[in-house]
Amino acid sequence: MTPISSFTYRNWLIAVHDLLATTIAVLLSFYLRFDGDNLLDRLPLLLKILPYFVVFSFFVCYLFQLTTTKWRFISVPDLLNILRAASVLTIALLVLDYVFLAPNMYGTFFLGKMTIVLYWFLEVFFLAGSRLAYRYFRYTRTRNKARRMDAAPTLLIGRAADAEVFLRGVESGAVQRLWPVGILSPAQSDRGQTIRGIPVLGSTDDLHNVVADFAHRNRPIERAVMTPSAFEADAQPEAVLMRARKLGLTVSRLPSLEESRDTPRLAPVAVEDLLLRPSVKIDYGRLEGLLTGKSIVVTGGGGSIGFEMCDRVSTFGAARLLVIENSEPALYAAIEKLSAKVSKTRIEGRIADIRDRERIFELVCAFKPDLVFHAAALKHVPILERDWGEGVKTNIFGSVNVADAAKAAGAEAMVMISTDKAIEPVSMLGLTKRFAELYCQALDRELAVSASDKPPMRLISVRFGNVLASNGSVVPKFKAQIEAGGPVTVTHPDMVRYFMTIREACDLVITAATHALSSQHTDASVFVLSMGQPVRIVDLAERMIRLSGLQPGYDIEIVFTGVRPGERLHEILFAEHEPSSEIGIPGIVAARPHELPLPTLRQGLAALDAAIAAGHHDEVVAILKSAVPEFRIEAAAPAPAPAAQRSLQ
Repeated sequence: MTPISSFTYRNWLIAVHDLLATTIAVLLSFYLRFDGDNLLDRLPLLLKILPYFVVFSFFVCYLFQLTTTKWRFISVPDLLNILRAASVLTIALLVLDYVFLAPNMYGTFFLGKMTIVLYWFLEVFFLAGSRLAYRYFRYTRTRNKARRMDAAPTLLIGRAADAEVFLRGVESGAVQRLWPVGILSPAQSDRGQTIRGIPVLGSTDDLHNVVADFAHRNRPIERAVMTPSAFEADAQPEAVLMRARKLGLTVSRLPSLEESRDTPRLAPVAVEDLLLRPSVKIDYGRLEGLLTGKSIVVTGGGGSIGFEMCDRVSTFGAARLLVIENSEPALYAAIEKLSAKVSKTRIEGRIADIRDRERIFELVCAFKPDLVFHAAALKHVPILERDWGEGVKTNIFGSVNVADAAKAAGAEAMVMISTDKAIEPVSMLGLTKRFAELYCQALDRELAVSASDKPPMRLISVRFGNVLASNGSVVPKFKAQIEAGGPVTVTHPDMVRYFMTIREACDLVITAATHALSSQHTDASVFVLSMGQPVRIVDLAERMIRLSGLQPGYDIEIVFTGVRPGERLHEILFAEHEPSSEIGIPGIVAARPHELPLPTLRQGLAALDAAIAAGHHDEVVAILKSAVPEFRIEAAAPAPAPAAQRSLQ
């Protein structure tokens, strides 16, 4: 509650209004009751009592937050507060009349029950009426302004509850240059209803008829806004999007309040909105509890996953954020985007290569973070098969540097972003990431054993698969190929991958950290995110082509290029001899892969350093294989025959 000493000019203006409303309500109720019945005889006493009652009403209105509520957004809870305040003031009048005045002044009741009842209705009318009138005035002004600005007639697609969020945004001015003319809802219960003055015109199947009807009335619909419920499977979002685009509508999406965490703003409909299962329900209070007021370091903060980690960290209330990035343009872009966001987080960006041990120690130890999220890595499978030495330097030695620096700085936890390719690895990417996991496991175990009076620092690894729309993923690649007129290139018709959105992956990474830091759970140090059902890459390509309004094999060809070095057709979530267990959090499973002692790993690191310096590839692979015995070289799948290509096209 805002203290009275901090009242603004507006607060005092509202307070004066409420005092006047109370004064008028008392005088008018008294006049209506006693007009022509000794009114002048009773008036002097009323005028003596009234100033004290009005002062009392100020504190009652303040207690029920009437003086601090913005009239423009008056709502049902505010109206209930008005009823409460009016009831308290009415009871006060009742006590005054029945206890203090009646026995001493007139021998009968001074105000009387009729006066007090009249006062209650008048007080509610004056307090609520002016507020509702002001809200209606602002609503009509916003609507008229939208029409003057040639706001685009817009059709809302989704259930009524979601559509209301958008309508409130229009009324408040948060959504501009759009004017809703109707709603298409997949829910039968919404049909024939009106939501905040906007009619539900039918179901999503009625899109074509509704658009045609408005066009005949010379009120052509220009935009369509899909709310979160429009992306549910039973709402057939792909069909709706394709129909809307064929009708020439510009289609946007309204993010959910949980997703945006602030005033919802429209965004273009992305392909990833249509390709995934429903996201795992995230406990955002849990994330805020971990991050609020904390100092956070994110390595690789200029990459797609690293930047999203930075964005979520600032969203959930971190006090300080250090972004470490090797690329100057990527660092600059990340800092610019983060700084433009309304946030209390103090953001600092530094150029550094995680391979540079001294530099990483200098930055991390000076910053003294509570948590370190390690997202920096080399991750493209074919590139690391060729430039294997660089993969070892970054993914292994870089991760060791970050882990050791976090420990030296006294961090509570270091979280390494790993990959599902570390499970029974067949590539240099998976192999280097699995070795980095082993080091974090061993260091985590050592710190747990040596801990004495305070909780030990945790080092955990979180594995997940491909991230939609991340740098280098197939979605932006397919988009570019479709925009260029094709062909769309797919490595193999049977290639299957797991996919997640960047935001869901990052939120679950933070959730895994909250679990690892809880006092009850200190054994697991490797976590795997649940990614639902795998997706065939060729199906993904075909759906993206259709969503662009084209036909695969006719407008855009799909060409199979063959499996690349280090790739396998089907990713796996757990190794054959790797126990897993539920941790009680949806979307996250604990894995318990084999561990190695820290001294053994440090000997392996020394041997790797010498082999890398000498450029001995076979020796590097042998050292890594001794630490990761499940590593195997998978034979490349043969390229499909031309006939198979034609049948799929």
